[in-house]
Amino acid sequence: MSRENEWFPFLKDLVVKNRTYRIFDETQEITEENIASLIELARLSGFGGNRQSLKFWAILDEEKRKEVFKTLKWANYYKDWVGPEEGQRPTAYIIVFHDKDIANNYFWEHGLAAQSITLGAVAMGFGACTFASFDRYDLMEALEAPHNLNPLMVIALGKPAEEVVIECIGSNGSVEYWRDEEGRHHVPKRSLKDIMVIK
Repeated sequence: MSRENEWFPFLKDLVVKNRTYRIFDETQEITEENIASLIELARLSGFGGNRQSLKFWAILDEEKRKEVFKTLKWANYYKDWVGPEEGQRPTAYIIVFHDKDIANNYFWEHGLAAQSITLGAVAMGFGACTFASFDRYDLMEALEAPHNLNPLMVIALGKPAEEVVIECIGSNGSVEYWRDEEGRHHVPKRSLKDIMVIK
């Protein structure tokens, strides 16, 4: 096996562990140094035309975290669940903004940046939940963000306090995630043969 191929199992393990976590252990803090390292990974990721128009705001302050939390929509398939209780919430957030003063478009860049951040979080022993569904107006107000910044994504970070199980989609074809009686979060995935075409 070549040296390059030796990295593949490590990368696959990170991807498998890089789930959408919604319950965290709030006693496990994320440091400013941790956050800076994660944003550095985003900085080194790809950008369309190399314009680098994304900005990353780190939210560590407890009161600011509460404000951000109130803007988030946590789990579409859990109809009666409004999000984790106190003590189970993220201990940090990274807000990904597009700076309209730098470029008109941001293409796929925030997705690449988010993948770099969340994989890095897993490598550090943390986990993440990424949000595109949140109240943008309330978030901008809470953070007093300037109008040249357009919020694209919120990345919630913390020490996971739940188990996520990947499984094959059942015979009913449903892609909805669900929790079992032990509180494990199940995520149905399509099989490789269902998504891959080789010509």
